[in-house]
Amino acid sequence: MTMISAAVLLFLVMDPLGNVPMFISALKNVAAERQNTVIVRELLIALLLLVIFLFAGQHLLSWFHITDPALTVSGGVILFLIAIRMVFPSHEKPLQEGIDGEPFIVPLAIPYVVGPSAIATVMLMMTRSPERWPEWLMAVFLAWLASSLILFFATKLKRYLSQRVLIAIERLMGMLLITLAVQMLMTGIHQFMQA
Repeated sequence: MTMISAAVLLFLVMDPLGNVPMFISALKNVAAERQNTVIVRELLIALLLLVIFLFAGQHLLSWFHITDPALTVSGGVILFLIAIRMVFPSHEKPLQEGIDGEPFIVPLAIPYVVGPSAIATVMLMMTRSPERWPEWLMAVFLAWLASSLILFFATKLKRYLSQRVLIAIERLMGMLLITLAVQMLMTGIHQFMQA
């Protein structure tokens, strides 16, 4: 995996376009003059969390005796479940979380920007090739930057893109993520069989 392909994978996993409606919904009770401040704060917290999991994730895995195949399969399962909900949303169990007042860390930083699949992805990158940490760090930063630009301009983006376009983009990203999730599952099973 190259740095660019890792950044693209992480960008798809973070699903910023799919998160636009959820960001807008979470910010509806926040005063208009505070919204940009809240978004920037949450995005910076999300970047910090991604970097922490990139570098500390490997130690957490060894502490809990979690193998690379187990992480790959579990990451694939989580990604698959999230992608299924993107393609086939449920009105009984929406992806949005109801909050009162100004959001802090939850739900904007976690789980909208840094969800379980993003955490699993950065941990997988580092466990497979820890010596390439500068590339993975740059991939994390590039994916975060691209996602942040979209989410920062979420309210303006919603004005230019109709709800149907945003839904169509989310469905398309969901289908791509399903394919990636299946590949992760197959890779994890193959690694387990080879061990």
